[in-house]
Amino acid sequence: MNYFTFSSFFAKIIIFLFPFALLASSDHTHEHFLKCLTTRISTHETIIYTRNDTSYSTLLNSFIQNQRFNSTPKPFAIITPFHVSHIQVTVYCSQKHGMLIKVRSGGHDYEGLSYVSNELPFIILELRNLSSISVDVEDKSAWVQAGATVGEVYFRVAEKTGNLSFPAGGCSTVGVGGHLSAGGYGYLARKYGLSADNIVDAQIIDAQGRLLDRKSMGEDLFWAIRGGGAASFGIVAAWKLQLVPVPSTVTVFNVQRNMDDDATKKLVHRWQRRAHKVDDDLTIFIRFVTMNSTDKKGNKKITIQPNFSATFLGGVDTLLQLMQKEFPEMGLVRQDCTEMRYVESYLYYTGQGTGSLDPLLDRTIVSTGLSYKMKSDYVKELIPDDVVEGMLGRLYDEEVGMTTIDFFPYGGKMDKILESAIPFPHRAGNLFNIHYQVTYKGASKKHLSWIRRLYNYMTPYVSKNPRTVYFNFRDLDIGMNEKRSNSTSTLTRIAKANIWGTKYFKNNFNKLIQVKTKVDPADFFRNEQSIPSLLAP
Repeated sequence: MNYFTFSSFFAKIIIFLFPFALLASSDHTHEHFLKCLTTRISTHETIIYTRNDTSYSTLLNSFIQNQRFNSTPKPFAIITPFHVSHIQVTVYCSQKHGMLIKVRSGGHDYEGLSYVSNELPFIILELRNLSSISVDVEDKSAWVQAGATVGEVYFRVAEKTGNLSFPAGGCSTVGVGGHLSAGGYGYLARKYGLSADNIVDAQIIDAQGRLLDRKSMGEDLFWAIRGGGAASFGIVAAWKLQLVPVPSTVTVFNVQRNMDDDATKKLVHRWQRRAHKVDDDLTIFIRFVTMNSTDKKGNKKITIQPNFSATFLGGVDTLLQLMQKEFPEMGLVRQDCTEMRYVESYLYYTGQGTGSLDPLLDRTIVSTGLSYKMKSDYVKELIPDDVVEGMLGRLYDEEVGMTTIDFFPYGGKMDKILESAIPFPHRAGNLFNIHYQVTYKGASKKHLSWIRRLYNYMTPYVSKNPRTVYFNFRDLDIGMNEKRSNSTSTLTRIAKANIWGTKYFKNNFNKLIQVKTKVDPADFFRNEQSIPSLLAP
């Protein structure tokens, strides 16, 4: 493809703003938008779905897990491109006819920003058909289209070699598009860093419809889309991943303990102090889960069960020696541990067994009819034991829904990468991340109120100035009063965005604004928490 650049920044502004000036005086209809697409897209496959199509609802709901957004405004159309040129045409027609684009590649979206909008009209660009993966074992790299899932990445790499993998999350149905562009962490983070730390190239369609790679987009934009959320800057069509070495055999365990046991309390205490300092080959995270049961007399009972899950990049004998040294309170024994291929560990933690890797290719999301709300924190100083007990005690207050709290350790490689290396700033000094979740059925008011009270309770014991949040754990409670309005000044809009921007990105937020203003000054790519442009109308 031929790339071109403008000779000056101001020339870019003119080109970007011109279509929007036309929109102000033109009355384009939905029919004109559809005609724009159909006259420019040549394919035998159906890629445009409107509300009149029988498969529209099925397609819309197929990747929606959070039923909290079922009653929200629906897109005018869903576009399912089979080729990058289809994306380029969609960008062109959307600008020409005033359509906001929402890009969806997986559906694991905590606040639904990839498929929900109060700004109308809007369309969804569904990337599920762009899911090819090309693995180069000799180069230790892979080109992955943005519609693929992390499970498909793990499968295709393991298909070629058992000694390479990629650092990403543990849920196989997560789409790589959003996961990688906001950071992406999992069991290899302490050894190799984030997913975004291991991206070496990308292909992105910008607001002018150009397909750019790392060289043609420039290092500033390439920096921004690795952790700053690519949806603010364009539409990533593919990522080039740097694969990392893993041993032929790893050891995993998932042990359950009783929080009423003093030994377990001592173990949690020890975990806080050591989990981020242990050998980089070992990652142990804790999930506190509320379990609802009924006794023989019919009385309901809620218990808190901490699960300690771990992946060790080595054999069981070495792991047992390390655990006896670091966490003797756990009393880990050989029977608790299982040796397996690294790729099998993802199936182990989801209860899909080991052996066949085919479940990694299953991207079907079965709707449970449940809603959820999540929040997150970073911990820089040890949380007092009585505060941990107070935090867990609040889980008893949520009687209808199911609650979980995760402690995920940092340290290792995460401490060695500069805060400014990519937009993701949560590096040295962060002991672990806390992830809070409530899952429920029915009305949400009391459940949302509960998790907000829990979050407020933890305020004195987590990161401060700012209280930081992981961007992939998006939370619209932060800056929830922010409004996008033409009557709101740019400076006011930026000031409101700073509320959430500094929590997600700290000092990197200022550079993200500069990059956004340069590459998308008219703010064509936007959502409720996208990076703002200083020149937006």
